[in-house]
Amino acid sequence: MKRWPTPPALASEPSGEAVRAWGRLGYPRRALRLHATAQQITDHYEGRVPSDEGELRALPGVGEYTAAAIRAFAFGLESIVLDVNVRRVISRAWNGVDEPPSHLSAVERTLAQSLVTAADDPSAWAAASMELGATVCTKKRPQCSSCPLQRTCAWRTAGFPPSDAGRNRQPRYEGSDRQARGRILSVLRGSETPVDRDFLVGMSTDRDQMLRALESLESEGLIRRVGRAFALPL
Repeated sequence: MKRWPTPPALASEPSGEAVRAWGRLGYPRRALRLHATAQQITDHYEGRVPSDEGELRALPGVGEYTAAAIRAFAFGLESIVLDVNVRRVISRAWNGVDEPPSHLSAVERTLAQSLVTAADDPSAWAAASMELGATVCTKKRPQCSSCPLQRTCAWRTAGFPPSDAGRNRQPRYEGSDRQARGRILSVLRGSETPVDRDFLVGMSTDRDQMLRALESLESEGLIRRVGRAFALPL
């Protein structure tokens, strides 16, 4: 935020600088989308983030949730902000179910809309419900004794029944292609000049994996080929 306080500030620099600054935040493609979004906002909205939902969702990488969050938190507009924490609060407190289903249903959306509409300050409700799920109504160790909804919580009243929803286990990171991609990006972020392909491939005994990682990163535009070397995009 200090380096690029406005969309035009980010748009004026190469996309590779966004990838470099992204560091180890994960999902590096988001850095490219952020840069592309800054360019579109600069070119089409005079450098100011739009508040219209349709215009927001037309920006690269901006989906339903991100558009809703921008409308609620940046503009104070009535908007249904449903991240995993908010969905868990609603599922427990109003439906009596430990975890919401993996896919958002029309019934769940309708209930969420009714809660937003009933709130005196929809923007404050969006922030409060998100914070409640992140710090109090947590996934593994909910602090029910300090929860402001404890007297009316349907899940608490029902005796905290376990959820029937399937648990999706995160794929292992150690030794994965994701780790290989991360190692390559880490080296390129720290280098001001292109890095030789053989050096990058030689960082692991699994040469095939490193080659796959290079190919996928290049195909996604996260790195660029410079002769026999690679660098961050321009």
